Amino acid sequence: MIGLNYELAAREAAGNPVRIGVIGAGQMGTDVVAQTTTMKGVDAVAVADIELQRACDAFAIGGVKDRVVQAVTAEEADTAVAAGECVYTADYRVICEMRMIDVMLEATGVPEVGAKAALRAAWNGHHLAMMNVETDITVGPILRRYAESKGVVYALAAGDEPAACKELYDFANALGFTIVAAGKGKNNPLDRHAKPTDEEWALEAARRGLSPNMLIEFVDGSKTMVEMAAVSNATGLVPDIRGMHGPFTDREHLHETFAPRQYGGILEHTGVVDYGVGRVAPGVFVIVSTDHPRLREALVLRDMGHGPCYTLFRPYHLCSIEVPLTCALMAIRRQSNMAPMDRLVSEVFAVAKQDLQPGMALDGIGRSTFYGLIDLHEVAKEEGLLPIGLATKAKVVRPVAIDTPITYDDVELHQPSTVLDLRRLQDAWMDGHIAEGDLLAQVEALTGDL
Repeated sequence: MIGLNYELAAREAAGNPVRIGVIGAGQMGTDVVAQTTTMKGVDAVAVADIELQRACDAFAIGGVKDRVVQAVTAEEADTAVAAGECVYTADYRVICEMRMIDVMLEATGVPEVGAKAALRAAWNGHHLAMMNVETDITVGPILRRYAESKGVVYALAAGDEPAACKELYDFANALGFTIVAAGKGKNNPLDRHAKPTDEEWALEAARRGLSPNMLIEFVDGSKTMVEMAAVSNATGLVPDIRGMHGPFTDREHLHETFAPRQYGGILEHTGVVDYGVGRVAPGVFVIVSTDHPRLREALVLRDMGHGPCYTLFRPYHLCSIEVPLTCALMAIRRQSNMAPMDRLVSEVFAVAKQDLQPGMALDGIGRSTFYGLIDLHEVAKEEGLLPIGLATKAKVVRPVAIDTPITYDDVELHQPSTVLDLRRLQDAWMDGHIAEGDLLAQVEALTGDL
């Protein structure tokens, strides 16, 4: 994003800021609104949230000085923004259908909402900035391809660990290093069976200003699986083992820990995604190697060690604070900082968090009935494992013991579901059962029915 500051300053001087419409006014969405008030050339002009007051409060908390008004329709919203006002709404469709925004930023974390919002926004010619990684790992390839067909850009937003990892990956890849591993630090204790109703976690969520569900998605490990699946699907790196290793380590020893076994590390393969527990968070890392003798000498002189593996480390990720840069990159340069490939490399599937009995409904990511684990997409497909992005509201039809992977045969999927319809089309496309032209026509028809 070198030089983007100058381009933003030029947009500011021209009175033509990049306009963002935010869907989801939780902690992350509200932070984006706040951050844009300190920046040149980019404004968050509209916010939608199912809780109307929260959408309104995002502007107050963010310190927006413009007049803020409610809008029920896209036309009302456009009129207000054209008059220099900001708008809030309870209907995400208002954001998607506005003409006075450049970028739709999806920040709900709900796969169904993310899929619908992405389709409608692309249909209406808006770039798609996704903080909703849960949607991306489920139907990201088909959403990206549909966006391209509509002449707009799809991107996972800067600042969160996946995009921060991808930044280091691109740097190392461009220099010709061999990528040994890419990963993040996990700063919450791992408790696979944590539930938002547990008193200790409810209190911790309140202390940190998070919803209990968001905190539990981190604590039970699902978020780490989701984030590294996004990196996998954007780079081709793979999990070394189911669930990844997640060793206890620190920044100084990353290159020793995430090294092949023949060099004393834990990895069976190179080119993997993983995470470290210990003094790694809030950083992200890429471990690289090179066989070139001159470069290995040069790396010693640059205090990178004697190899054979070397650590590239970014000691921070600023989450929502960095997100407006992605929006600017899309609107000004029509570039994406991170997007999935045309296929899924990894899958995050649902695992029973408690004994499940027929008639029970799976509640959702970060809740009480399941957690997520990562594996290769082809392995999950062969075993019929249920992607976590499709699990919410699925009805259990046969018993599943605690800590057992949930399969498609164990549940009756919730219908109607846009994310499920997209996933079925995506699977057919990836398996070669549907041509791209037919795929896009069916996605277009699906979008038109929303």
